[in-house]
Amino acid sequence: MLLGCLPGLAAVLALALCAGGVERSVAASGRQVVARPAAAHKAVRPHIVPRSVWLDDDTRHAQPPPRYDDRVIAVFVHHTDSPNGYDCADAPRIIRYLYAGQTGSRDWDDIGYNFLVDRCGTIYEGRAGGIDRPVTGAHTQGFNHRTTGIAALGTFTAGVPVPKEMTDAIAALAAWKLGLSGTDPRARVRLTSSNSHSRYAAGASTTFPALAGHKDGYMTSCPGAALSALLPGIRETAARLQGRH
Repeated sequence: MLLGCLPGLAAVLALALCAGGVERSVAASGRQVVARPAAAHKAVRPHIVPRSVWLDDDTRHAQPPPRYDDRVIAVFVHHTDSPNGYDCADAPRIIRYLYAGQTGSRDWDDIGYNFLVDRCGTIYEGRAGGIDRPVTGAHTQGFNHRTTGIAALGTFTAGVPVPKEMTDAIAALAAWKLGLSGTDPRARVRLTSSNSHSRYAAGASTTFPALAGHKDGYMTSCPGAALSALLPGIRETAARLQGRH
């Protein structure tokens, strides 16, 4: 399912938005080497606002049961290509509007993003299925399996300031979500394309940053040049939150 980033708020309703090692211990006496799991690098789960806050009965769309993967080993960061000057109290309304466009005119079963983050750093649950579970999203064509989609509310093209509260929240969310599978946010992971509508043919296996931008997997400028430029720093912050520094 495609979720590319389109320019302008008018496009929102037609939204096509924009892998553990082991460590070995050897007894001093020279006994047999024993393999044991590497020490976990987990981060604290940040506060996440449940979807019930933004999804009301009048907007709710009938949908099939959620789909799941075995784990999440990568995060794709997006922007919603919508206005930046919103009051953060309006974020639930904006998310509801995005949801309505995707489940209405696009006839999707749910909002594509797993999570959304506003400019004040508030994290919202997006796609249904359980915040703690590896829900299969619909955010990066060809690479929705074993990944989570995090969308920054706004447009972050070249020269546009990206709030630190927003990038800190993205880092915290990625650190926690990737930590569940023991994935270092600074690592590269291997994913396999599920179809030929991405940058890679169906069945092609390639590596991505564990914390990637949408454009790494799909032909788009999303999440915008300004936010893309901050991804290296977000990876470092996420790694630090996992206790890797």
